[in-house]
Amino acid sequence: MISDPATTPAGLRHRAEGHASAYPALMAEAEHLAANVVLGEHGRRRAGMGDEFWQYRPAQAGDTSRDIDWRRSARSDTQFVRQKEWQAAQSVMLWVDDALSMTFTGGKDRPTKGHRARVLALALAVLLNRGGERFGLANRGTPPRRGEAQLGRIASHLMAPAGEADYGAPNARVLPNGSRAVFISDFLGDPSQTIDTLTRATDHGVKGALVQVLDPDEEAFPYDGRTVFETMSGAQSFETMKAGNLKERYLDRLAARKAQLKEIARRTGWRYTVHHTDHPATQALLWLYTALDRGAGR
Repeated sequence: MISDPATTPAGLRHRAEGHASAYPALMAEAEHLAANVVLGEHGRRRAGMGDEFWQYRPAQAGDTSRDIDWRRSARSDTQFVRQKEWQAAQSVMLWVDDALSMTFTGGKDRPTKGHRARVLALALAVLLNRGGERFGLANRGTPPRRGEAQLGRIASHLMAPAGEADYGAPNARVLPNGSRAVFISDFLGDPSQTIDTLTRATDHGVKGALVQVLDPDEEAFPYDGRTVFETMSGAQSFETMKAGNLKERYLDRLAARKAQLKEIARRTGWRYTVHHTDHPATQALLWLYTALDRGAGR
């Protein structure tokens, strides 16, 4: 019997060294991306118990005399309450598709879908950590925590090799009740599990955002003549002599998939966007951060 080189001590060491060398590069890229996103002066301020002043609001039924800011109220006919910034940490669960379809790129000048997804997720975690919020990784069942050590865990898990399946789908069972979630994938596999996950998550008070990451070639279908199409695992393949004849049907199906994802997101109160790997990652990161602030029942 010939042993698999990847399972020998030397092979395992080679994989471990490769994993370790990629880790700081991913973290550095995520930190750089997060540093280039301007969140504005107010950040994620929300009303509630805290120490820092946020804003005044008119007094309402149920407010006690101790709640009234009498100095501010003296300048008006209306009584005002001094609101303070909400400081209770939230939990955000990240799911990053690690299926083989995410290893695709149509050009050497742009990253794979999986690399862009990992960088976006880790950069978002950096921003959440700066805001004092908890974050976890649903792929590995990593519970939500905060801190530099948690960022390290997330980065390490994100650098794990791709899974064996051609397409991935999120799982609602790893999402804490009332949390927020971010799913980053190409969503090109069977949509039924994603739809079921969003429905179940919403039933448990979980809201969040979907980011569909696509390569420009998957949008343009720049194929013609004799072409062999196959899944990244090679398990399925299809050969045609006239690939150009498939373009219209392919684009119709892709548009239908986008519309389906957009509709389920609308029905469940989630947010949805498409991000292309030839576009700046800062656009997607800023959209994600804003989507979390506006979504989740706020």
